[in-house]
Amino acid sequence: MFSQSSALIMDLAGPDIRADGQLHGGKTRTSSIDEENRPVEQRGEGDPGERGHAKSANRRRHDNALRNPHIDCMDEHRPFEIRPGTGDDIFAIAGVLVDTWRSTFRGLLADAFLDGMSREDEAIRLARRMGVPGIYYLVAVEPATSNIIGFANFGPSRGRVPAHIHELYALYIRSEHQKAGIGAALVRSVAAQCAGQGAKSLFAWVLAGNPNRRFYERLGAKAIGTSGVGVGDRSYEQVAYLWEDIEALVPRANGQS
Repeated sequence: MFSQSSALIMDLAGPDIRADGQLHGGKTRTSSIDEENRPVEQRGEGDPGERGHAKSANRRRHDNALRNPHIDCMDEHRPFEIRPGTGDDIFAIAGVLVDTWRSTFRGLLADAFLDGMSREDEAIRLARRMGVPGIYYLVAVEPATSNIIGFANFGPSRGRVPAHIHELYALYIRSEHQKAGIGAALVRSVAAQCAGQGAKSLFAWVLAGNPNRRFYERLGAKAIGTSGVGVGDRSYEQVAYLWEDIEALVPRANGQS
């Protein structure tokens, strides 16, 4: 039996996937990958000056809310740092996004679509998205090289979902760094940040054909339903995963068992 949170999420009846490889809440329609990825609550009209002020205020909130990075270890010889993503990281984050889409979804999504992705285009979209109030990025960094090897993007649920349910929009780890605990550390860090902002639950949309989707189940998320999503000119099935109790993830984010 689905919980009340599950029912509220599935009432969205299928988010759309956008140009930056993330998912956007909507009704039953699917859409082109080329549409802009913005939460529905940010689509309204407004004074440009007010929007610019809101973006500046959001950057200050971002710095304050996500000011405490922590260290986790892939193994005893290769530590990694999780910290807030900034504007200086945009091109590196875009590189992770493009490279992981190609390595993960080759054979699932159309080759022409994957080959047509570019870091430059994704960087432009990421820069635009990073300025939206309430949307945050965490990056995993290899201290020895300062290279970004993974990232998570999260914030309020897109669509008509109660404010206490937050959404993990995207989670990507470079293939050569997968299965080393980085993804779990990022999810738990996201949970800690969302819980600190008052969230009680966390969910994510995952392509059904994603070979890594069991990762979410191993972290305790429950599959609560499916819907269709348009990527390029094709339609695919996606699965909604929900962590009903976000606090179950938070202790691990703080390094506790």
